Amino acid sequence: MRFDLPFLNTVFIGFLSLFPVVNPIGSAFIVDPLLGDLSFQERKRTAKKVALYCLAICTVSALIGSWILKLFGISIPIVQLAGGLMICRMGWQLLISDDQVKGEKETARPDRRPSDIDNILFYPIAFPMTTGAGTISVILTLGAHEAEQNFLTHILNLGALFIAIVLICILIYICYANTARLIHRLGPRGEQIVNRLSAFLVFCIGMQIAWTGIRALITSMS
Repeated sequence: MRFDLPFLNTVFIGFLSLFPVVNPIGSAFIVDPLLGDLSFQERKRTAKKVALYCLAICTVSALIGSWILKLFGISIPIVQLAGGLMICRMGWQLLISDDQVKGEKETARPDRRPSDIDNILFYPIAFPMTTGAGTISVILTLGAHEAEQNFLTHILNLGALFIAIVLICILIYICYANTARLIHRLGPRGEQIVNRLSAFLVFCIGMQIAWTGIRALITSMS
């Protein structure tokens, strides 16, 4: 068994397909207000956990995601609609509570504990804000395409898809661990602007994902 050009091409295609929907750079700015004022070491620890959660979500989706959806009778458009609505809700909450959250951070900063952040690392940060319905649908689409090949090719393509997932998760770790440093360099006003834009983008992303699901449902009924 050798890693030839088609194998590397599959890795490349998988990476390019996942990068826009995961968007590790943009997602890092979007979720930064949820992580609070952590030190760099604490930020690296939380980024590592988020990346591992995303790796688990993507790997499970690639291996048995389609079976799980079939078991519960759930379609991809429904996942997109539900995930989009959840992201819209979080974006709206960030938009209307940004000033309140900022005030709480300034007054309660000494009592802030990293363990408080752990409760939100899987939901909503890892899922659905980083690897949500869009990511799962891309992985299921790539997996369904691979299943059309013979067994050996299917295994090789799954391995290539897994490598692409690992590369994306490494990018997630790098971006999430270092975003706070970049935002800090922007100053208080720049940080406020980034947080506002991030909250608005969260809401828009949720609307886009939900609309994709609604459009697919309407198309399936026509």
